[in-house]
Amino acid sequence: MESFLSTWHQAATTSLGLFWMAFWAFGLGYLISSMIQVFVTRERMRRSMGTTGAKSIGLATLFGFISSSCSFAALATTRSLFTKGAGLVPSLAFLLASTNLVIELGIVIAVFLGWQFVVGEYVGGALLIVLMWLVVRFTYPRKLTDKAREHAREAEQSGDKEEVPDWRKLIRSREGWCKVASRYVMEWHMVWKDVTIGFAVAGIIAAFVPREFFRALFVGSGSENPAFWEILLQSLVGPVAAFFTFIGSMGNIPLAAVLYSHGVSFAGIMAFIFSDLVVLPVLRIQAQYYGWRMAFYIVGVFLVVLVTSALLLHYGFAVFGVLPDPATTKSVVERDFFAVDYKLVLNLIFIALSALFLIWRWRTMGPPGGHGGRVLFTLACIALLWLGVGVALPLFGL
Repeated sequence: MESFLSTWHQAATTSLGLFWMAFWAFGLGYLISSMIQVFVTRERMRRSMGTTGAKSIGLATLFGFISSSCSFAALATTRSLFTKGAGLVPSLAFLLASTNLVIELGIVIAVFLGWQFVVGEYVGGALLIVLMWLVVRFTYPRKLTDKAREHAREAEQSGDKEEVPDWRKLIRSREGWCKVASRYVMEWHMVWKDVTIGFAVAGIIAAFVPREFFRALFVGSGSENPAFWEILLQSLVGPVAAFFTFIGSMGNIPLAAVLYSHGVSFAGIMAFIFSDLVVLPVLRIQAQYYGWRMAFYIVGVFLVVLVTSALLLHYGFAVFGVLPDPATTKSVVERDFFAVDYKLVLNLIFIALSALFLIWRWRTMGPPGGHGGRVLFTLACIALLWLGVGVALPLFGL
């Protein structure tokens, strides 16, 4: 019993620590999303990202790199671009860039895995976008895309029915920033249940599930010269493992290092890292934005391109003789989630900003209403109770 309580406390602390590490990224992504929704006109987006040409996709990739953030926040920003008139391919390019071409992610990968994985992350991010462009080009569902755009516009407009005036005037007005505050609060209101459950589950898996379980998922791990079918299977299992451990690429990098130290191939690790956009919480949010059919289409495209990218990276590195050696993998140690560093400063800034926006929204429009689903709301409340009790256990001498 004592061991269970100790592990419970560790799980809850890990969940809160992971959330603390990512909070500023959530806030930044939702701020950008809210500003796009309020200030950027549909016509302007059509001119910059409205086609599927190389220029549009290049701009989308650049915008995604500039606004790089966690997947939840990137999903909200992508929806904003799509509803404003951006094409499907540029919108998905933005989503892939903002979750894979991330500077902070590259730094963490360098610490835990080494330079080959850093190169693989950025080259792979570009590969994901190019392959996605090709797959969508040959499978483009025009009617489904039009229907998804209307669905997304209805969902986005549900929180704000007013006509949006000229952005140049709006950005200088109190009304404009009041709308930004309202949208920012609504973005958090839309996903807080998924986020709460996701972080709680991540902590539980990190604390309770033996690491050997994940090694057993990857057939052929530890082999000196795994066959192609074993590399392929590991690339397919990567998204499965990410599904059960998902909280975002940042939180998955230490586990990726553990898997690699147990002999999982370079392709399997890269597929695991790339899989933050093909898991259940993301699928559910995509369905909420665009409808279930479009959500499954997007996830299907992403699965195809991430597995293909992982294989191309693996054998490309093999050709040049630069596949990483598992013996050089650094040991994974317990992380210091609450260190005094840049994350503390950024989190304090976005805590203050979030509180300001919430108060502003409350005073001008009232609190956001509705649970958005009783089952999910109940699970989120259970997750909060689990986290609260788990963190407080030492206070009771347990």
